[in-house]
Amino acid sequence: MEKSALLDALVHNAIDGIITIDELGIVESINPSACKLFDYAEPEVLGENISMLMPFNDKVAHDSYLKYYKMSGQSHIMGIGRELIGKTKNGYQFPFKIGVSEVKHAGRKIYAGFIHDLTQQKKDEERLKNYASHLEELVEERTKTLNDTIKALEKAKAKVSASLEKEKLISKLKNRFLSMASHEFRTPLSTAHLSASLIEKYAEPLNNANIIKHAGKIINAVTNLTTVLNDFLYIEQLEVGNVKAKPTCFDLVQLAEEITEEMQVLAKEKQQIHFTHYGYQKLITLDQNLIKNSIINLITNAIKYSEDGCTIEFTTEINDSNCIICVKDEGIGIPEEDQLHLFEPFFRAHNTGNIPGTGLGLNIVARYIALMNGSISYVSTINEGTSFTLTFLSI
Repeated sequence: MEKSALLDALVHNAIDGIITIDELGIVESINPSACKLFDYAEPEVLGENISMLMPFNDKVAHDSYLKYYKMSGQSHIMGIGRELIGKTKNGYQFPFKIGVSEVKHAGRKIYAGFIHDLTQQKKDEERLKNYASHLEELVEERTKTLNDTIKALEKAKAKVSASLEKEKLISKLKNRFLSMASHEFRTPLSTAHLSASLIEKYAEPLNNANIIKHAGKIINAVTNLTTVLNDFLYIEQLEVGNVKAKPTCFDLVQLAEEITEEMQVLAKEKQQIHFTHYGYQKLITLDQNLIKNSIINLITNAIKYSEDGCTIEFTTEINDSNCIICVKDEGIGIPEEDQLHLFEPFFRAHNTGNIPGTGLGLNIVARYIALMNGSISYVSTINEGTSFTLTFLSI
């Protein structure tokens, strides 16, 4: 009795619907979950054919299943879950899944059906299907957008590539021209410079101030033009990568004294270049040619942008950690707003006026110093002067 009561309680409280029928399909029992599912009261279903709970098509199938079960003689037909359509009292149809088993009880056959409502599952599946379809459309749309973007980028890349190739060609032609111009002009300029110097020399016995004056103008003009061509040649060599640092050990003091002597000849009237070396060490390992060109460039600028009678301080120092080279003038100085662009090629401060120059010198110096892993710094005040400092590690 206790087992029977327990079984009745389990069936009565089961979440899924449970229906039992006889061999003819007549409903013998139905639990509350099944009544709720089909919207029938228990008395309305008991004694009726199970097909009342199914649409017409499933009624025919149900009858064929029962006929098959009887003909097969199988004692157990449970285990095959099959999805069906149920019909409620008011005609609403819903999907469900049923598991059927044959039970022998009191000398006869009873078929028990366990019904699971699939309505929510179908809604979830439809929602997932719609979501998947939406994702597919979104992916297709995004893929199309991505492909269009890739095509646009490829076109832009092709244009940029073509533009870069054109720029490379122009740069190559420019470098060729600069190299050709520098070499081709150098010989006639050297000839003009030598001829003007000879005229100046030959005119001395004549004591003709005009000849000496104009010969001097020719020499200055040729010197300035040679400087311009040299700057172009240095830039061209840097651009094509022909300039490499070749460190050697040399006497920095001896080199500095030679440069001071050479530059004093080119200084303006009454300008003085004072050289001082600090420390006992004199030898340094750097590229001597690059150092010499850099120092000459800085002293040339100091001469150019300073008035007659000014002093140019040229100092060197070698200590245990650094080699420091400094050129300080008393010239026009560099405006603060121009200092940010000081090392850009072809840049000249706006206060240089008619003073000749290419704007390439400091760019060349900065690149030379970088090749030797050094640094360049400066301090400048308008109408008071400028100081440039080159710093290298002592080796």
